[in-house]
Amino acid sequence: MNKKSLILFLGFTSLAFGQAKKNVSYFPLNKVHLSESVFSKAMQTDEKYILSMDADRLLAPYLKEAGLKPKKENYLNWENTGLDGHIGGHYVSALALMYASTGDPKVKQRLDYMIDELERCHNISENGYLSGVPNGKKIWKEIADGNIRAATFGLNDRWVPLYNIHKIYSGLRDAYWYADSEKAKKMLIKLTDWMADEVSGLSDEQIQEMLRSEHGGLNEVFADVYDITKNPKYLKLAHRFSHLAILNPLLIQEDKLTGIHANTQIPKVIGFKRIADLENNKEWSNAADFFWNNVTQKRSAIIGGNSVSEHFNPINDFSGMIKSIEGPETCNTYNMLKLSKELYATNPKSSYVDYYEKALYNHILSTQNPDKGGFVYFTPMRPGHYRVYSQPETSFWCCVGSGMENHAKYGEMIYAYSDEDLYVNLFIPSVLKWSEKKIVLRQENNFPENPSTKLIFDVAPKSNLNLKLRAPEWATFSEITISVNSKNVNIPVDVEGYFTIKRKWKKGDVIEMKMPMHLSAEQLPDHSDYFAFKYGPIVLAAKYGKENQDGLFADDSRGGHIAHGPQIPLNEIPTILGSSTSVLSHLEAVNGKDLTFRLKGLYPQNKFSNGLELVPFYKIQEERYIIYFPQANQDKIEMIQKQKAKEEEEIRKLDNITSDKIQLGEQQPESDHFIDSKDSNTGYMEDRHFREAKGWFSYQMRNKDKNAKYLYILYFDANNNRTLNAEINGIKMISKNFDGKSGSSPLSLLIAIPESESRKEILNVKFNTKEKSLTPKIIEVRLLTQMPDKN
Repeated sequence: MNKKSLILFLGFTSLAFGQAKKNVSYFPLNKVHLSESVFSKAMQTDEKYILSMDADRLLAPYLKEAGLKPKKENYLNWENTGLDGHIGGHYVSALALMYASTGDPKVKQRLDYMIDELERCHNISENGYLSGVPNGKKIWKEIADGNIRAATFGLNDRWVPLYNIHKIYSGLRDAYWYADSEKAKKMLIKLTDWMADEVSGLSDEQIQEMLRSEHGGLNEVFADVYDITKNPKYLKLAHRFSHLAILNPLLIQEDKLTGIHANTQIPKVIGFKRIADLENNKEWSNAADFFWNNVTQKRSAIIGGNSVSEHFNPINDFSGMIKSIEGPETCNTYNMLKLSKELYATNPKSSYVDYYEKALYNHILSTQNPDKGGFVYFTPMRPGHYRVYSQPETSFWCCVGSGMENHAKYGEMIYAYSDEDLYVNLFIPSVLKWSEKKIVLRQENNFPENPSTKLIFDVAPKSNLNLKLRAPEWATFSEITISVNSKNVNIPVDVEGYFTIKRKWKKGDVIEMKMPMHLSAEQLPDHSDYFAFKYGPIVLAAKYGKENQDGLFADDSRGGHIAHGPQIPLNEIPTILGSSTSVLSHLEAVNGKDLTFRLKGLYPQNKFSNGLELVPFYKIQEERYIIYFPQANQDKIEMIQKQKAKEEEEIRKLDNITSDKIQLGEQQPESDHFIDSKDSNTGYMEDRHFREAKGWFSYQMRNKDKNAKYLYILYFDANNNRTLNAEINGIKMISKNFDGKSGSSPLSLLIAIPESESRKEILNVKFNTKEKSLTPKIIEVRLLTQMPDKN
């Protein structure tokens, strides 16, 4: 049997060998109560945001699909442009998590209402179907009949319907898991039966073709249904929904991630790990761990987030992350924390918690507006840029859905346990009630302002217990001091990264751990000359003004989640002047201010003679900021500044005459422009995404001021026998053949727009080719208001 055959065999026939015993378990959210801290405040803000939303508007897509009259109309934005209903699924999950965390009866009442209304929709269906996908029954019938038209971000002419329906699966599961809803459990199982029947007539190859379309973590949720019911047919279904194009390279420890849509893949890997745990499948577990290590160690910025414009960038080139205003996506980190939690449960190494802590403080916590409660989609790493916040009546992006969940479950990872072990993982003020062991443990601190934590047994067990305190990677282990009832104890760090104290505890026992924090500098993962700073686990950043933060609070436009305001030229960003080995010497503490430092020795010296003040990034809101600072020696500084200025000026000139643009092959820009296509596919070449077709593809481009004069096309002429036919509003503009002799350097094509069409607000731009040919690889399309300068 060859390697490929072996992988396929593992993928579809390694069914349950007996569930793996987890090394540690997590406490239910209702057993961990947050005490006053920045996290409890974030949870309260999240609850207000959730309860301010209108359940009937979120339910409208489900009622419509069931043939019932909605009580109110859909929300706008993504909720009425093709992804109708996806936030409703997230909303059920968020309510269930919030109720488990707070016990608030208002949240439970809202959750019960959502479940009751969904049950009304569900009962209309004879086969268990429940979804908000608009006119979904039509496409599900096509798929069941074997008519599968899959693209990366579409399936049978719908915007990722599998991804959409995954959200209601997860919502029902969470309502059962976290709020004990038997109605939700019943609907979950019947909806899973519906999907099993839906694909029962499809071959494994057909399902794999279908899985080319983004589908969330359907394999994970089907594995969860198996865990709930113990019926092996659901584990088989989870296997069938495991995407081998992603799994197979991971099984043999190959990195095939560059250029692919990041958050499409992470939920799949969570599913691989979930299946692995249920059947004790070491190969799949190792694959998930390889993915986690690759993403966290090679593909993540200092805040723990990953991706540029939602896609994995090359591990040896992070220049796109510095240049782009579409930095790490919140959904990605939401899912990476889920994966970390799954991996830790079967291998409780502190390194998983180190990443979890980094991403929690520096990305997740920073993505909620602490006053208004809005959520962030992209967190730009571009120096001097800013973030955009959602509003409850206008914004229904994926990161709003995951955002509602993020801040409702802060208690999930603070503690963990096994038979005789109690793990303290995170230093978040809280009270743990371990009923089975008759333990109440209170954690008090002012972390990270004060790098220590105190644990008090308010109720103690009558037997020995191993208290395991995480030794964080950001601390020097020899400097950590631990005391029990004010007496220092000398304990080594074990192989898992914990200090373990074994004794019979009594009421009133107090354990204190002091963890001196230090400043550290961290380059971008590609080791280019950009540095960021941490104090302990906390990422530091500089505030950089509040000017021109266009769209700071998002409207309901399709691109409202992107910070489209002016970009500060990179050549104007302050540069750390000196060698790469001396960057830390540029920092000094500011007396009288917690977690505040001054960065000095910046270029240009006349402008930044007093340096810049750095504070925890999560405390910076509604302002521009700098996390990564360029660094250069004196002899390089002028050359670098001139090169940056030239690059920025070329981009700025083009942007200044652009009324609309699309980055082809990237999900959101294409979805925001209502892509339609036939026999079209996307790819990645020379660090650029592209789209090509042997059929056609089209977009609706916005000519808001009715002054577009030219259609600008950026493309690769890298293949022979290519033809491009371009149309605007059905009028043929150009037919051009390509011989592929230009290679891998992007070229541009400029087409004059007829005056009759330039006065229209919407231009339908369509590209096709001749028979037995393909279009060239098109990278970018713009509407220009004037002819660009010739370089």
